Amino acid sequence: MKKTIKLIRPALMCFAVMTVLCGVLYTAAVTGISQLLFPKQANGSIITVLLKDGTQKEYGSALIAQEFTKPEYLIGRPSGVSNLSPVSEEQKQLVQKRIEWWKAFNPQNTADIPMDLVTASGSGADPHISPEAAEYQVNRIAQTRGIPQDEVRNIIQKYTTGRFLGFIGEPAVNVLQVNLALDGLL
Repeated sequence: MKKTIKLIRPALMCFAVMTVLCGVLYTAAVTGISQLLFPKQANGSIITVLLKDGTQKEYGSALIAQEFTKPEYLIGRPSGVSNLSPVSEEQKQLVQKRIEWWKAFNPQNTADIPMDLVTASGSGADPHISPEAAEYQVNRIAQTRGIPQDEVRNIIQKYTTGRFLGFIGEPAVNVLQVNLALDGLL
């Protein structure tokens, strides 16, 4: 019995020390450093708008997609994650169904539908679309809102980010920011 206690005691002490080190101290240090150096990102990159009456309203995260389906808004990528193979019959049917939705939603637009409007992102919550996908929607948004297409394009351009370090990734348009700007909130 004494031998068993002698063996278990160091394991329990190690467990307790590692719990305090990794579960408490490390977590507190990382949280504290992130709050000091990157408070906006650490708190979810929430877009907060100052309203005319002086109050603030939170509209969502700039990092997580919001669903828009009204014609006066820029519409983002389909949400939801699937483990479908890009060449599977199920994926082809899903893409075809989304293509048909776009054609019914905006029958005047006969241009090719950009792929990011009919395929979900890997995360299923991508807040960005390609500049091509945004351009595809400019005419519909301008007509619905009764504003010039150039005004819509200028707003889209304002919320388009370039490649990281000039060569990593692709340019991207933040859908939520564009829609808030279209509503005059940003």
